[in-house]
Amino acid sequence: MNLANYRTIVFDCDGVILDSNRIKTEAFRDVAAPIDPELADELVRYHVENGGVSRYRKFDFFLQRCREKGIEAPGNDELCRRFGDRVRGGLLECPVAEHLDALRAATPSSEWMVASGADQAELREVFKARGLASLFDAGIYGSPTGKREIVRRAFEQHGRARPGLMLGDSREDYMAAIGADLDFVFLAAWSEFGKLAQFARENDIPVLENLAQLFRGQQSQACSGSNIDRFRGHS
Repeated sequence: MNLANYRTIVFDCDGVILDSNRIKTEAFRDVAAPIDPELADELVRYHVENGGVSRYRKFDFFLQRCREKGIEAPGNDELCRRFGDRVRGGLLECPVAEHLDALRAATPSSEWMVASGADQAELREVFKARGLASLFDAGIYGSPTGKREIVRRAFEQHGRARPGLMLGDSREDYMAAIGADLDFVFLAAWSEFGKLAQFARENDIPVLENLAQLFRGQQSQACSGSNIDRFRGHS
């Protein structure tokens, strides 16, 4: 697999660029627990099972469960605001994927973009503050637009060049990639997708640990063409 062959590379953010999945999982619990602890647990399970889906949809699920139980709760916008307040500091401090700058230098002819379930304004603010924004010359995109729609529009309406590759850590990332006819690689090290290994085997999806392994593969020319199969087998 030679990344130089791809004209567009699409990155998820949480669990791929930033080690931020756990920060967001705890933030969902923190926001929901004062309203109802049991439903907070349900929300966390729903969040983990639906990685890559926007917080707006996740709080829609929570609010529906609140209505079913007759529990009063703030509106979706307010819950999302509280969530954003809780994650912002962590996003500014959490680890960034190793060798990201070197990987960018190794793919000078590729355009890079971000397609995330995170709030778009928050995402752009964090990337700017952390000096990452300039790496993504094809744009940084997030919710409330859904990830599948972001990726589809990028290639069908906004002229992103093919062939394209998406790097993600969730089922939603994979669905966004195949919906736009992109190649896909799972990055497993920071993922909270509990069935990643099984899902990858069933769908014949390559799995790497992280961007550092992807970069080392480029440097050693260990994965070229279909030889990315060498990196399967995460468990």
